[in-house]
Amino acid sequence: MILTLCWYSCAVGIGLPVYSTYRAIEKKDQDEKERLLLYWAAYGSFSIVESFADKLVSSVPLYYHAKFAILIWLQFPSNGGSKHVYRRYLRPFFQKHQAKIDRILNILSKELTKFVSNHEDEIRFVENMAIRGATTANYIVNGLDQPGQSEEVSVTEDPNPTPTEEPDTPRS
Repeated sequence: MILTLCWYSCAVGIGLPVYSTYRAIEKKDQDEKERLLLYWAAYGSFSIVESFADKLVSSVPLYYHAKFAILIWLQFPSNGGSKHVYRRYLRPFFQKHQAKIDRILNILSKELTKFVSNHEDEIRFVENMAIRGATTANYIVNGLDQPGQSEEVSVTEDPNPTPTEEPDTPRS
């Protein structure tokens, strides 16, 4: 039951809004874009709070039911849940702490830039290993033994082909 509610929360809290965001962007619907920006701000804030409080609140009876209801309330435009959360809580919080948050983000940005530039080789190594791992997983999933092996092997191919050389081609 809880797993089902988690799945529904994910579908309602993330899946549907992602698709709605795509549609709003493609239609160039400014009102819908604003509504969805308000939703993502509220959802992100909810997710941050939830990540810190998860161990405490997940054991509360009916927590996942309440979470599901909150996500529906935040998302649907008829009740204006996201707009209410933004205007009542998020906007005042960010207005009050904007300078402090900007300073922290500036410091973090500089530190992250310094970290990335100091560890470029390691980052490239991890990137290459991830690509190799994904490629290997792809071969395993598709039943291939090694890179370069085609998915279909022709039955009529000669197992010991002899190369045809042209007279002007030097042997190596």
